[in-house]
Amino acid sequence: MKKLFAILALIGLFATPVLAQEAPVPLDPAPNRIDDLAALQHGAKIFVNYCLSCHSAAAMRYSRLTELGLTDKEIKDNLLFATDKIGATMKVAMRPEDAKKWFGAAPPDLSVEARARGTDWLYTYLRGFYRDDSRPTGWNNIVFPNVGMPNVLWQLQGERVLKQVASAGAGGEEGHAPAFAGFTQVTPGTLTPVQFDSTVADLVSYLDWMSEPAQRTRRQLGVWVLLFLGLFTVLAWRLNAAYWKDVK
Repeated sequence: MKKLFAILALIGLFATPVLAQEAPVPLDPAPNRIDDLAALQHGAKIFVNYCLSCHSAAAMRYSRLTELGLTDKEIKDNLLFATDKIGATMKVAMRPEDAKKWFGAAPPDLSVEARARGTDWLYTYLRGFYRDDSRPTGWNNIVFPNVGMPNVLWQLQGERVLKQVASAGAGGEEGHAPAFAGFTQVTPGTLTPVQFDSTVADLVSYLDWMSEPAQRTRRQLGVWVLLFLGLFTVLAWRLNAAYWKDVK
């Protein structure tokens, strides 16, 4: 038991700095729209138009989008830009070596990114970009500082800069390291802030669905399995009582 606690303590010791480095600000809770087909369809459209040019989703086929209520024709007419086959996987034409040259690292595959990062992380990250002229792409992020990815949604969100204030040091003195204090909107986007947050929520919900398309069916089956086990437990309990009632 002592060894187990020691291993858990070591895991926490090494994991905490990583989490602190990647999420230096509190994460906003992502709206859960996994059961909203209209939101998932909109999220799929945003993903194909803004994400799929750099990020692949090699574990997902276009044909699975029919599970969101889309027809084959709708998929072909509106979502097939990188291939002409509806049964193809969501891959990109950009070569990894070119991506590394342009962005410093090859963009990760997003097939299971929602499960790896969590929806709250993605929701806050996609809404956390700001202008930073010191970065090669001209963009930075409050959740992932010095990220190589530019803000691909900037036309929807508009341009913002980081608003900073000096944080108080020991004894309440000012003039120490700057702390995050929000954003200042420089130019407006095509969407209002509320509309943009809703669009990102749809995108994150789609990424969550894409990471496990069968999760809705799994949850529904899980409810029926629990009901069956509950009923079976009652029957087994009554059968056991009837079997032993005459045993002295």
